[in-house]
Amino acid sequence: MAVRGIRGATTVNADIKDEIITATRELLEVMQQANSINPEDIASVLFTVTPDIKSVFPAVAARSLGWNLVPLMCFQEIPVSEALPLCIRVLIHVNTSKTQEEMVHVYLNQARELRRDLAK
Repeated sequence: MAVRGIRGATTVNADIKDEIITATRELLEVMQQANSINPEDIASVLFTVTPDIKSVFPAVAARSLGWNLVPLMCFQEIPVSEALPLCIRVLIHVNTSKTQEEMVHVYLNQARELRRDLAK
């Protein structure tokens, strides 16, 4: 079994706690379903947010899904001048027998612009 990375991202309309939690939870649920992820198989999850998001850690959404034993870390993206604003990114490391090509990456809302090649 290998550790594979699954990328995802979404955006919010404003730095509002409930909106960030809701958008992050939606992203994680879609990623979990698209990749048939069992929380026990998650090795770790890294979240990043753009500097304009400060009201809540996106990891709160993962905890609300019951990912209580999964190691979670939140970071701030570097402030690139032309970067997509109000963006939440996630990298899930999962133990799986699937190949990297079988991983389904998820980009929602305005974050679809980040990876048009992967966004569906």
